[in-house]
Amino acid sequence: MRLVHESDSRSETLATEVETADSFLSKARGLMFRRSIPDDYALVFRFDDVASRDVHMVFVPFPLDVLWLQDGEVTRTERLSPWTGLAEAEADQLVELPAGSADEVTVGDEVRVVRG
Repeated sequence: MRLVHESDSRSETLATEVETADSFLSKARGLMFRRSIPDDYALVFRFDDVASRDVHMVFVPFPLDVLWLQDGEVTRTERLSPWTGLAEAEADQLVELPAGSADEVTVGDEVRVVRG
């Protein structure tokens, strides 16, 4: 799987190592307790509906770029600092990436998981 960013008829791959957090436990754990993640990594959280989704950085010792999506459209981007970062927005999907990976992503862009 790949995570693809589309903007102004441009397409770029944000991550080639994509993991999904689909279970309650994997969503609750997220990236906590990991020491690092690869540069081309993304963790995608999928939800059944749009609701307020928060992200905290407790027990995450490295910075992250976080994207909040509604139907594949980016509604918020945020860089969160290790241990103390916290942010919230409406979304039906969240994406966590290594800090700097989403520098070119802006609100209104499309981000999607592509299989194969």
